[in-house]
Amino acid sequence: MHFEKQHRNVLHERRQRLNKVYDMNKVILITGASSGIGFDAARTLERQGHRVYAAARRTELMEPLRADGVEIMKMDVTDKASMAAGVEQLLAKEGRIDVLVNNAGYGYFGAIENVSDAEARRQMEVNVFGLAEMTRLVLPTMRRQGSGRIVNTASIVGKIVLPFGGWYHVSKYSVEALSDALRMEVKPFGIDVAIIEPGGIKTDWGIIAAQHLTESSRGTAYEAAAMPEAKLLDTAYRSNLLSKPSVVTRAICRAVNSRHPRARYRIGRFSFTGVATHSLLPARWWDALMRRFMKIKLG
Repeated sequence: MHFEKQHRNVLHERRQRLNKVYDMNKVILITGASSGIGFDAARTLERQGHRVYAAARRTELMEPLRADGVEIMKMDVTDKASMAAGVEQLLAKEGRIDVLVNNAGYGYFGAIENVSDAEARRQMEVNVFGLAEMTRLVLPTMRRQGSGRIVNTASIVGKIVLPFGGWYHVSKYSVEALSDALRMEVKPFGIDVAIIEPGGIKTDWGIIAAQHLTESSRGTAYEAAAMPEAKLLDTAYRSNLLSKPSVVTRAICRAVNSRHPRARYRIGRFSFTGVATHSLLPARWWDALMRRFMKIKLG
């Protein structure tokens, strides 16, 4: 009995050491790291012992990360040459890439009729096609390694729909579908795919979305309905009702460090209740609930 207990303890310690080796010292590339969740995730993962490369267009905003040892890269996820050069630079220095965190995102709120083709395409370019191109660039290396991880930042608005968020929802629904297909396709190569689905997170995103909604709706047939929603968004994202960005960082870290990551990490205020309510209610009831919640009055 004593020998068996000793043997179990040795196995437990060995598993712990293996897990520690597995969890640390990964080479990680994070896009959209100039502010908010991407910035916080880059700093946290570096402090955990990983080798982190933070990428964004505005490198000056990432300078504080250098103090933590994070490598800074200039990258535009709407520019294929920029992305290819960044990945090539990373591989020349490290020889491998273990994790890609596709965190870059852009949102522009407005009625479907009012949002220009240019704005609609920009959301798709950043949120979907940029994400897909980054993934294409790292997959050959991950296949050669026989391991890798893609972590895609989506949103619960890839599961539910708010009025005046149509084009943004299209992009996030697309991230969900793309990630689900990708997860099945690359699993045989030892590559995992995880989706981060934040709910209400206290960042500047909602304040900017409110500004865009105001701009796109002013003087249009939707102005009377859109302004109350813009005001609600602005108020909510300036309040302390929403979850802190750190909850998203923790989810990203779990997706990166876990030996067997979940397919989805749904976190933040309203994330579970919103999706559950949307799935249970008939479409007309959901529509009525959203109009009431957003204080939208019919003309």
